[in-house]
Amino acid sequence: MQSYNLSEINVLILESNSLIRRLMTNVFREFGVSKGRSTDNADKAYELFAATEADIIISDWAPELDGISFIERVRNDPDSPNPYVPIIVCSGNTERRQVLAARDAGMSEYLAKPVSPKSIYSRICSVVENERVFVRNGKFFGPDRRRRDVHVEVDRRMNAVTA
Repeated sequence: MQSYNLSEINVLILESNSLIRRLMTNVFREFGVSKGRSTDNADKAYELFAATEADIIISDWAPELDGISFIERVRNDPDSPNPYVPIIVCSGNTERRQVLAARDAGMSEYLAKPVSPKSIYSRICSVVENERVFVRNGKFFGPDRRRRDVHVEVDRRMNAVTA
């Protein structure tokens, strides 16, 4: 895994559980991040984001915290300071339909709880190394949901004609 200097990034953590929020704050501090903010309230998180733009957002999605609406607000609010910010959803919701719902809301990466420092760092590396093109299509705005390179199939008969 690539080693990055994270000392200058600004991280915003939206997490409903105070213990996990504190754990993530400490993990980011160990990564060298000096500019981090955290809250358990989606409206407060958006206020923090609007006041000081984040470089990466970690957002919970739990029954008591609607992280999906928060993501949609970051992506689609006309006053959003940066609708392109990488958003990592960190949730115990790991069923396929829930991951797809987060993807369709505009998340960049998904991180299943329980988390470890290594898994958090891995997702940060992923958003740094695999920057995706953003797409606006109907109601969706966010990173291109396709995870693989798009290849154009070449008709083998066409190759036979030009050979």
